[in-house]
Amino acid sequence: MTTYQPVALASYFDQLGGAEWTRFERSIGDRVSLELHRETLERFVPRAFRVLDVGAGPGRFTEVLHHIGCRIVVADLSPKQLDENRLRAREHGFASSVEGWHLLDICALGDFADASFDAVVAYGGPLSYVLDRRHQALGECLRVLRPGGLFISSVMSLWGTMHRHLPAVLDLELAQNRAIIETGDLTPSNNPGTGHPCHLFRAAELATFLEGAGLTLVSLSASSALTTGVAADVACDAATWSALLEFERMACVEPGYLDSGTHLIAVCRR
Repeated sequence: MTTYQPVALASYFDQLGGAEWTRFERSIGDRVSLELHRETLERFVPRAFRVLDVGAGPGRFTEVLHHIGCRIVVADLSPKQLDENRLRAREHGFASSVEGWHLLDICALGDFADASFDAVVAYGGPLSYVLDRRHQALGECLRVLRPGGLFISSVMSLWGTMHRHLPAVLDLELAQNRAIIETGDLTPSNNPGTGHPCHLFRAAELATFLEGAGLTLVSLSASSALTTGVAADVACDAATWSALLEFERMACVEPGYLDSGTHLIAVCRR
């Protein structure tokens, strides 16, 4: 199993800077993913919850939690991403809902007391990036989550990522692809172009991991299904976009489509 390297990961996201804010705008599949991540929070997180937004990046979902009416604590491994979150909070008006910004690793949430949050949100892949320390990371999230609270996360998906990036996948040697599929780990050794080693989950694997920690899985969805890998220049008018989202909501929870998006979105109750 590949070893987690937090310093290298922080450096990677420091270099990305503000580009993280726009990453959901690269293609129609990314725009669907943003919408389904947002809708999941709006559907499951009640108003006035105290929420830890860990691995929050520049604040796309911090802003969503603000509009829901939550009290939010922001945490990220990257100093630059924390700065971006503060900047977006001022620019977009969600700073008033943020209790504080913390430079923290998801594997070490010692700044926070046991059972001090009603929900923990770990969107964008924090549990994928910690690789061999995923059990420690999940354990820390559950430690700070009150009994009955919500753990909402998204992780990178193995088959959906291969679908999205199929031309690049086919450029790799067969042995490299077999190693990625066998282990789920995307690393510089099996993909020299990767800048951020991570674990790519299968849907069944993720469910087993979460339930094995004592969580009750409430919802599991792909982040997109029909539009994964579709060209970035596809345009939709308002009516077509509404219809597409309706179709995606149905497809993304079908057992045969759970592994089709670049991410898996899970909602669990402690």
